[in-house]
Amino acid sequence: MSVVDGKRIAKNTLLLYIRMGVVMIVSLFTTRVLLNSLGEVDYGLNNVVGTLILVFAYVNGALTAASSRFLSFSLGEQNGCNVEAVFNTAFRVHCILAAVVLILGECIGYFLVNYLLVIPDGRLTACNYVFQFSLIASVFSIIQAPLNALVISYERMNVYAYIGVFEALAKCVIAYLIYKATVDRLILLSSLQLLVASAVFVFYVFYTKKWLHVKLNLKEKIDFACLKQMIGYSSWSLLGSTATMLKNYGVNILINLFFNPVVNAANAIAYQVNAAVTGFSNNFTMAMNPQIVKSYAAQQFEDMKRLVFRGGKVTFFLLSFLCMPIIFEADYILKLWLKNVPDYCVILTRLVLILTLVESFAYTIGSAVQATGKIRDYQFVISGMSLMNFPITYLLFWLGCEPQTALMVSIGISTTNIFLRFYFMKKLLNISPLEYAGSVLLPAVSAVVFSVVPVLFICLNLEQSMMRLMVVVFCFLAFNAISVYYVGLRPQERRIVFDFFRKK
Repeated sequence: MSVVDGKRIAKNTLLLYIRMGVVMIVSLFTTRVLLNSLGEVDYGLNNVVGTLILVFAYVNGALTAASSRFLSFSLGEQNGCNVEAVFNTAFRVHCILAAVVLILGECIGYFLVNYLLVIPDGRLTACNYVFQFSLIASVFSIIQAPLNALVISYERMNVYAYIGVFEALAKCVIAYLIYKATVDRLILLSSLQLLVASAVFVFYVFYTKKWLHVKLNLKEKIDFACLKQMIGYSSWSLLGSTATMLKNYGVNILINLFFNPVVNAANAIAYQVNAAVTGFSNNFTMAMNPQIVKSYAAQQFEDMKRLVFRGGKVTFFLLSFLCMPIIFEADYILKLWLKNVPDYCVILTRLVLILTLVESFAYTIGSAVQATGKIRDYQFVISGMSLMNFPITYLLFWLGCEPQTALMVSIGISTTNIFLRFYFMKKLLNISPLEYAGSVLLPAVSAVVFSVVPVLFICLNLEQSMMRLMVVVFCFLAFNAISVYYVGLRPQERRIVFDFFRKK
């Protein structure tokens, strides 16, 4: 019996889309309010100091990936006892990691904040408060990670959606309090964010204990066989997490060192827009990834292959619907959204969205490779290539290049990694690279290219205005929908789409 449940994927994707819609609207609104309330300098400082915590805690991403993979694999094998053993092992490892991050954060972070970062006079004390509150919040996040992985592995996306809506509403309240505050707004912001993180952590503990019926028992002996597998898997995942960390957050620190906090603010806004857009496609992959792993665990390889192919195309199409209009009209949209648009914000926003489109093909391939558990060579090659982002960017900044150079480097490396992934897709999954390129890559890119031509004509012949923005959005969505249907989808996939709308 197939473990792939199309209705569950659709239902979970819908729930996550509703969550993301609320989160995106709130995030865009609160970013505008916070930027105006804090000012460009404090907003940039909050971003770069928070980045330090993300650097220390990024190893958590590797362990979380391991937890999700092993929990989903155990569920695919329908081994309930093993699920509990994996969860208890993962929870203990995350507790140890939280203690390590706390110690390293206090030691290394203090030096970076007080002696390395470029911080204006009079803001050092506030930055130290931000760092301490962010460090404590990261400890909660690390301990919470296996609880979150458990919810996702059981595909309880409604709970994940509810938490997202709560966090979005909390952001609204925080933005209002910051706007009205008479105390130091930077310190107040970080303290309120810590309060929200604490509340979410308490909820996850309560929910997993009461409704998932997976017992947390720290008195039982450690399952060393499970621990060995998880540590081995995580150690290689950590290489990938480190590469991503240096590409995103390490480069943010380089921007602070070579430029100023205002450019950090521009970079933060660009990634805020990117997070809002990619959240929609990530919801689809989050709903699909557990079933990819479960299909592999149940040895239903054709089902897994179908999920990887369709997931790659759908992820790219979802992103293109959102990214391309913003890329064309970034200048006008940012002026509407923000009262004062920081320097470099427009070009950084466009480039980070192009980068996201390039990387969209990696999501389902990566999930399938992780399902095999044989990720050593994959991580060594892909992550090793990605690690080059940091030294190359440093060298180019040192030679006097502009801030947007960092994203140009990332786009080039990510494009190279697509073709490197083809090798491992063949080696580990026995999927032909030519078949993937012909079924996914070529039709996906062709569909978007056909949609771009008429929009370029509009942009070149109309002055920037609200009318042009509406025309660009409408025309791109219309042409893209037609191109996706006739160019991007195979005949069988077109029949599925046609039957779906006919029934509706």
